[in-house]
Amino acid sequence: MKILEQYILRRVVLMFLTALLPVLAIIWTTQVLQRINLVTDSGQSVGSFMVLATMILPTIVATVLPFALVIGITHTLTTMNNDSELAVIDAAGAPRRTIQRPLILLAAGLSILSFVLMGFVEPAMRVNVRTMIATAYADLLSSVIEEKTFREIEPGLYVQISERESGRTMKGLLVADSRDPASELIYYAREGAVDETGKSLIMQDGEVQRKAPTGEVTVIRFDSYAFDLSDLSEERGQARFGAKDRNLFYLMDPDPLDDRYISSPNDFTAELHRRISASFFPLVFTIISLMMCGDARSHREARLHPMASALILSLVIFWASNYLTSLTETSPSFAPLLYILPLSIGGIASLMLATNKTPRLPKPISALIDMAVKMTQKRLGEGTGGAA
Repeated sequence: MKILEQYILRRVVLMFLTALLPVLAIIWTTQVLQRINLVTDSGQSVGSFMVLATMILPTIVATVLPFALVIGITHTLTTMNNDSELAVIDAAGAPRRTIQRPLILLAAGLSILSFVLMGFVEPAMRVNVRTMIATAYADLLSSVIEEKTFREIEPGLYVQISERESGRTMKGLLVADSRDPASELIYYAREGAVDETGKSLIMQDGEVQRKAPTGEVTVIRFDSYAFDLSDLSEERGQARFGAKDRNLFYLMDPDPLDDRYISSPNDFTAELHRRISASFFPLVFTIISLMMCGDARSHREARLHPMASALILSLVIFWASNYLTSLTETSPSFAPLLYILPLSIGGIASLMLATNKTPRLPKPISALIDMAVKMTQKRLGEGTGGAA
């Protein structure tokens, strides 16, 4: 690679990382905060929460990466144009591929990275996150971490404790069970503990109040009572995996006995084609960015900022792709459009690069921008004259 190509590539990569890392940090923080209840509700340690937060990170990289690349390319090339570096490169007789080659190679590498992330890394992380959350809630009463606070375990079942001791022992237990419309049960116990299997709550020294639909209340005291948790514990301990949690190999050949596949087979088809087509985004967005600002232009030329133009077009492709994905979930016949959309726009942009054509604003809009620029310059000139 030539020295000039290395110079351009180094600047773009630096700007790409500058745009990627802050945006990634913001989105990652919002995603992590949505799962803070893993600590507050289930009693997991901060270390477990950090492991969960780390596994979330790869699931958002592939989405942010193409847009950070657009910002890196457009900002770098626009700055080089403003500093007349692109004009000097043209004057020196360097071909356009001197600018395009390193950036297209970078985009191709990032497209491969996106394919790997979306196809294999992201679903593996999603599976780990779901499994971790299901395991954390498998011990039903671990969700009652806050003392002296009612916690709804499921509709109609509430638990409160006065004090939590080491191990599984709890003091001052209150369990209200109104799941059965035929009777309402309220359990009081001086202490209790969940057994090692997590399927029973053993309550000591308490009483149970049973209220019939007629309003009659029966009170029974007990020395020891076992409250069955097996159904709830098993339900909470089972992680359920959808199409987004499966890797590409599974999406290509789903298990015909998979409950999710049986109920929504089109979701698996849509997710498969979405991942493959979205892996082209870094390459397509790079070609669009080069089309917008890959050559030297006059500062007086009326046009939108190249970064704004490239980002708007990239966002339109991204949103349209998501819309087509939702259509594919209803009918697989829309799947080819997921490939036609980015590849056709990328092909048009490639043709414009090959023929040295640049996109231009319509003449009415260009005239309005020229008029606005002249009026601004005139006012600035009058203001400078008045100040003198």
